[in-house]
Amino acid sequence: TEGKYPHQCIQQLVEAQVARTPDAIAVVVEDQLLTDRELNVRANQVAHYLQAQGIGADRFVGLYVERSLLMMVGLFGILKAGAAYVPIDPYHPLDRVEYVIDNAEIEIILTQSQLVDRLPPRSQSSIDLICLDTDWENISVQPVSTPLINITPDDIAYLIYTSGSTGKPKGVEARHRGVVNLITAMQRQPGMIATDILLSVTTLSFDMAVPEIYLPITVGAKLVLVSREDAMDGQKLAAMIDRLGITIMQATPSTWRLLLESQWQGSPNLKILTGAEPISVDLVAKLLPKSASVWNLYGPTETTVWSTVYQVKDHRQRISIGKPIANTEIYILDSHLQPVPIGITGELYIGGAGLARGYWQQPDLTAQKFIPHPFRDDPAARIYRTGDLARYLPTGDIECLGRIDFQVKLRGFRIELGEIEAQLCQYPGIAQAIAIIRADTQGDRRLVSYFMLDRSTVDPAPTIRQLREFIASKLPGYMVPAAFVLIDSFPLTPNGKIDRRALPSYEHTRQLDDTFVASQNEVELQLTKMWEQVLGLKQISINDNFFELGGHSLLAVGLIAEIDRVWHQKLPLATFLSAPTISAFADVLRQGQISKTWSSLVPITPTGSKPPLFCVHPVGGNVLEYYPLSSYLDPEQPIYGLQSIGLDGQQQPVTQIGAMAAGYIRSIQTVQPDGPYFLVGYSFGGLVAFEIASQLKSQGYQIGLLAFIDNHSPKLSGTRPSLLATVGIHLYNLQQLGVADGIKYIKDRIQRRTIYRNIENLEKQFLLDQWSESLPPEYLQVLEANFQAGQDYEGKFYPGKVTLFRSTIQPVNQALSPDLGWGELAEDVEVYNLPGHHGNLLKEPYIQFLGQKLKLCLERAS
Repeated sequence: TEGKYPHQCIQQLVEAQVARTPDAIAVVVEDQLLTDRELNVRANQVAHYLQAQGIGADRFVGLYVERSLLMMVGLFGILKAGAAYVPIDPYHPLDRVEYVIDNAEIEIILTQSQLVDRLPPRSQSSIDLICLDTDWENISVQPVSTPLINITPDDIAYLIYTSGSTGKPKGVEARHRGVVNLITAMQRQPGMIATDILLSVTTLSFDMAVPEIYLPITVGAKLVLVSREDAMDGQKLAAMIDRLGITIMQATPSTWRLLLESQWQGSPNLKILTGAEPISVDLVAKLLPKSASVWNLYGPTETTVWSTVYQVKDHRQRISIGKPIANTEIYILDSHLQPVPIGITGELYIGGAGLARGYWQQPDLTAQKFIPHPFRDDPAARIYRTGDLARYLPTGDIECLGRIDFQVKLRGFRIELGEIEAQLCQYPGIAQAIAIIRADTQGDRRLVSYFMLDRSTVDPAPTIRQLREFIASKLPGYMVPAAFVLIDSFPLTPNGKIDRRALPSYEHTRQLDDTFVASQNEVELQLTKMWEQVLGLKQISINDNFFELGGHSLLAVGLIAEIDRVWHQKLPLATFLSAPTISAFADVLRQGQISKTWSSLVPITPTGSKPPLFCVHPVGGNVLEYYPLSSYLDPEQPIYGLQSIGLDGQQQPVTQIGAMAAGYIRSIQTVQPDGPYFLVGYSFGGLVAFEIASQLKSQGYQIGLLAFIDNHSPKLSGTRPSLLATVGIHLYNLQQLGVADGIKYIKDRIQRRTIYRNIENLEKQFLLDQWSESLPPEYLQVLEANFQAGQDYEGKFYPGKVTLFRSTIQPVNQALSPDLGWGELAEDVEVYNLPGHHGNLLKEPYIQFLGQKLKLCLERAS
């Protein structure tokens, strides 16, 4: 902190300036103006009139006016009466206006005659309305002298409403102390002098208007107020800046972008102030050469508008929020309220002169957000927890990393949406980007990025693939958006901030770019419609990969069934491995490229110089789940899948794991007659892989790698869980199903009295309930057979090493065993704990962790 704090109230600062420059022009609205003396006299008359109505200290007066000279007169009149003003925007929804009036318990509103009919009907009849235009005849007879009032810097200057997490606005009680400190600090930095002319574009109900109004008035500079309509018109703003010789303008990044899009050529004498939302590198790069200077400001409403300031001099450097203004304390703390080191992210807390009194009539929320000062002995001292993430840079400046609210959890991973947005804005030609979590047509939560292009610098637009590859090179896979949506402009709130809730509904559309190829014939057209229906997507290119679009085995089963109904061709699921695009699949259908000989061995990526990796099917019998794994392994790593006998509907499923393993060994040796063999099995497939390795080893063959993906040993499967463990297992299943399906599941279990105590029966029933309506009979038969085989299998001791990839989220009875029981059956067990649960280890983003570890194990084994 620096500088002495002036122990004054707002009106005292104004009156001191009036005494110095009474005839200076204070405020201009179109062709009307008021000098400092005229503004002060009229405000005094309004103050006397209000005092005659019983208005004084600790009273709220509503201010419901257009942006005009009357707004300035009414605002200063309320303050000079010793009261606090409540700005109410005439353009806000009626429900919000009524809520603010009722919540603030307003009894008097200063307004204009043409706005009276816009007020809620109940307010028109139950509240005293003073029209500053038509009632001026009565006001003008009041004394012109300064009223006598008894207020202190700790009294409330204004009550301003911001959005609340409950959906209801919350009123912030801003004190005179905070406003005076803000104004005196800003007089020095970014700086303002009497010769400056400030263009005000901010609505009074947004706290950014506070420095716009008070700063010029207290230094003798000129304030130019623009109407609401002009403030949203980039061309008019540009013309005003040039015509009136504006030297300072404060606005949100969205407004500055609006100005640039209107072909504004810039002004070499203009000092640019921006805040309220992050400013992109792209925007700074355009503003710097068009202005005298650019200043980035940061602060929440609860600490009186701005708490830090930073002059941006080079867009190529990291844009920070700078250092605290005078008499302001900034702390970046961890979850234990301890300071974090430089470079480490923590939550940003603010203390000092700017701190508001709290939230009006919300003591619990006030106590939650305005917490006892952890570094002061004064028990009354408080700091405000902003909910923003930040870190100190080596320079001492602060980098704001976005809201903790924007720190979301998706599939178990914590994601900073602000970090995704910042990286996207680094891509050439992207002017602005927003990342949010949205549910798709199937209710699945997905990470979606909306972005806006700078059409003046980019042509053609980047493709979705280019954006995805760019973000993938900068961020972890789980932070790569599932969809990129091009948008012409972002919806804005009345305060000029981006309205995330108003972003257009997401239907997982794709951008029509150079990677899009439409259907070329009737077969491709029909397949495209099927894919769009099953995947819940629109505008699918015939060259799009089924798995990259989110396809998986259950969706593939539905497509295969529909294809059989339309074309009367019963294709194996493995067709998706050899023909994962609509174009390739259509060729299969047209040319009848269907193998008449059923084989358990399925090539996934059959080429490469390394020994092949054989992946054994899970309990469902098919191997499509393994397809995404190939992109995370060595390009020279051949991969084959082993699928269940019986999926073709022609052969009977095998119900003994020993017999399965013997048959799979014969298939394996058609492509690799000799060892060492590399085997991996997911879930039930782990048991089969274990038996394959056991039989091969007994025949004298070498095993290079035997790996299990989240599968417990037969020794553990025989354990009978307790009642508590059973409850945990059901909760685990509910977690995977989701809320609505989970409730239905548990109700069905209770009604049918099938709350199982046996884990195998529970798992079997759980899967059968999920799949019975979507799987054809032959798949259900394979599922039943594999369940039976798993329950009957006991296994013998394996004299070698096994590798276990274990999910960190486990059912209760399995969570108690670090190696899932394999230590009782194998000579050596190597365990890798991976993020995720049993159902998503082979899905994005978790599969990348599995792929990295499996790749490492294969390299070591080779």
